[in-house]
Amino acid sequence: MTTPTPLLTPGEVAHLFRVDTKTVTRWAKAGRISSIRTPGGQRRYYESEVHALLRGVPTPRTGDAT
Repeated sequence: MTTPTPLLTPGEVAHLFRVDTKTVTRWAKAGRISSIRTPGGQRRYYESEVHALLRGVPTPRTGDAT
């Protein structure tokens, strides 16, 4: 059994970058950060990718960029 990848909400990502949640959504739409959609249609972001971006390290895109 594989360990699930930790995901962050738009609010959590916004807090880490000190930006508005709408900014995080724009980044996802522009392809700056990848996101997945929950069955309910909400965006979630890969924790490892978010922390890599905070460190300034580019990461390969994973998941679908919706």
